[in-house]
Amino acid sequence: MVYTQVNPRHTPNARVKEISRATTHYRLSIPSGFSDSYRLAQLDDYTQLPRGRFPLHPLLSLSLSARASSDSIAGTWGFGLWNDPFGLSLGFGGNPFRLPALPNAVWFFGASKENYLSFASSPLRSAQREVAANGFIAQTFRSPRFHPLLILAGLALPFSRKLTRRLLSRVIEEEGVQLWSPTSSRRMQEQAPAIQSQSVDPTQWHRYRLDWRTKRVSFEVDEVQVFESPVSPNPPLGLVIWIDNQYAAFTPEGKIAMGVLEGKEEWLEIKDLEIYRP
Repeated sequence: MVYTQVNPRHTPNARVKEISRATTHYRLSIPSGFSDSYRLAQLDDYTQLPRGRFPLHPLLSLSLSARASSDSIAGTWGFGLWNDPFGLSLGFGGNPFRLPALPNAVWFFGASKENYLSFASSPLRSAQREVAANGFIAQTFRSPRFHPLLILAGLALPFSRKLTRRLLSRVIEEEGVQLWSPTSSRRMQEQAPAIQSQSVDPTQWHRYRLDWRTKRVSFEVDEVQVFESPVSPNPPLGLVIWIDNQYAAFTPEGKIAMGVLEGKEEWLEIKDLEIYRP
């Protein structure tokens, strides 16, 4: 079964351009601007659905070709599967209201240095696997719908953000590896020797694939496996492909920050999108 239905949406002045319907070829672009407005271009398959009716479940594989305008886009961008945990309509009319939820996601994720998108209590989950927080990442999250520790985390937040973060790290499972960073590509290659022969520069065309199984996820770039994890997100999930100028951070020191960034015009181009069940 091949699945390629996607719906575009964007904020004013951003754009989703369909280059070729036959090859699912799109360019998502956001304009230059100051840090006073949110800019988003997105393709997804869940806009009009409540979270419990998101369409995707394992066993499933996603593959596409992609390139980005820069390796240091101010904000976030990427492609993969998630449960839209923030539940925000972002001003798009007709979207159903969704309460915030804990994250379930498996994706290739680009995040500028202002982001810190990890809840792990330690920067290393093991000697081989880094829990990456920004850069260009292959990343997976698994969370329950509810956990008793969430009550303690909410009570602790006004008094100790570090304690809140430690409690969340016991509820939210995650693993990830940094595939590219303009400031640490040598260290990245030492930690992920399987891709030393691959140039995972996100500004160049590459073929990306992720496989979502009930108890495993795996990531490939140009038919080379770059990461595998037993942390498989809980379904259902939706497809998301996006670029925006937003950032969010919850650092190990307990600092919480979020907002939008000043930036130049940027774009993400994708083609040959396929979602299929093996």
